[in-house]
Amino acid sequence: MNWRLMALLIGSAVDLAVGDPHGFPHPVVLMGRLISALERGLRRIFPRTVRGENLAGGLLWLITAGLSFAVPFFLLRLCYDLTPWLGLAVESLMCWQILAARSLGTEAMKVHAALETGDLQASRQAVSMIVGRDTQRLDARGVARAAVETVAENTSDGVVAPMLFIALGGAPLGMFYKAVNTMDSMLGYVEPPYQNIGLVPAKMDDVMNFIPARLSALLMLAAGALLGMDVKNGWRIFRRDRLNHASPNSAQTEAVCAGLMGLRLAGDAWYHGALHQKPTIGDPTREIENGDIPRACRLLYVTAGLSLVLCAGLLLLF
Repeated sequence: MNWRLMALLIGSAVDLAVGDPHGFPHPVVLMGRLISALERGLRRIFPRTVRGENLAGGLLWLITAGLSFAVPFFLLRLCYDLTPWLGLAVESLMCWQILAARSLGTEAMKVHAALETGDLQASRQAVSMIVGRDTQRLDARGVARAAVETVAENTSDGVVAPMLFIALGGAPLGMFYKAVNTMDSMLGYVEPPYQNIGLVPAKMDDVMNFIPARLSALLMLAAGALLGMDVKNGWRIFRRDRLNHASPNSAQTEAVCAGLMGLRLAGDAWYHGALHQKPTIGDPTREIENGDIPRACRLLYVTAGLSLVLCAGLLLLF
């Protein structure tokens, strides 16, 4: 039996069914605590220079990524040695917690629900749970745009990329990817005090997402075709705007989403009290509206389904 394939299918099904229940133990919480503890400790050990903080960030990355792979690897090896069914149960649990399709869609729809009530403050609070930017300056359209952007970007980071890593190396490699992504989310900023210690985590996240981001864009185009969206425009905007971001990866799926939906995304945004001037993605064919959030979520789910089919095919072939 292909145990890795079974674990991926079960984990994906549970993710789509229940998402990420609040209060349930999650490995990302442990990763976050480890990253915070290492950051505090390594800042005390290494000199507060550019080189010293870069070295601290590199060591933090090695320790966190190494442990995130090694712990599930040896745990699963023990479980599978005892009985393959125990191994399957534990690996399925890990796969469920690595994937984030349902939770991403759920949180985005909370933003949609808040906007429907007309409560701008509640909308800002809801979108602040899924974006890294400052949200207090956003108007209703800015809130909707932020939600659509994060669904588009995290279709790759939260679904397609981890699914691909699971297909390549099982749950341990999926946990490794999750740690890489978490380090970038926590440390990968250009403002003090992160611009030096976060350099290695940010660059390694770029490396690990280079192929998955582009694969995600192609899968999203296919999903757009299944949903009857403007695939021709999606392909045009993808080719034109896929590099309109400081990261080489983040605009790949954003560009596809903007083109498929006829929207202009991205542009200037505030982070940690500082305005960042960023290029736009897509053309303003129409104004963004609250209904674009559920449209982006449908695009997310169909892309996730196509990704699962692709990864299952890879596991069956190899």
